[in-house]
Amino acid sequence: MIMRVDVVERAINGSRIKNYKSRLKEKVVLLDPKGRLFNQPMARKFIKLDHLILVCGHYEGIDARISNFVDETISIGKYILTGGEIPAMVITDAIIRLLPGVLIKKQAIINESFSKSNILEAPQYTRPAIYKNLKVPQVLTSGDHKKISIWHKQQTGKLNP
Repeated sequence: MIMRVDVVERAINGSRIKNYKSRLKEKVVLLDPKGRLFNQPMARKFIKLDHLILVCGHYEGIDARISNFVDETISIGKYILTGGEIPAMVITDAIIRLLPGVLIKKQAIINESFSKSNILEAPQYTRPAIYKNLKVPQVLTSGDHKKISIWHKQQTGKLNP
């Protein structure tokens, strides 16, 4: 089943804030596997908007003419889901966590994967130091902050073992 363009376009218009062009920064985004791949820089751009409308297809999607009524088309990956609801939740969560006050520590969104560059954080560990013969790397328990910093830089971008 393909969703009708006229029905979806009316839904988009009904979701808009009246007179938004003069007051608000608004964007209408179609979630579609053919779209640009969503990433952290996009989340940072979306946080600056006043109003974001996410258009979600279901099963076979929406009549292709819908592209004339959206600002951008985004995908969360190269795979197919039954609908756009889960991608909408992924995008929403990525944006919401960037809002001031959502995360307790402000540094949390600064020193994390993909925030400073397009790399992953170093592996992270907690207690116990040994669990089922699996040990926290010795350098992390050494107390030597310089060596720990070097280890973190060496591990950045690698997948956790």
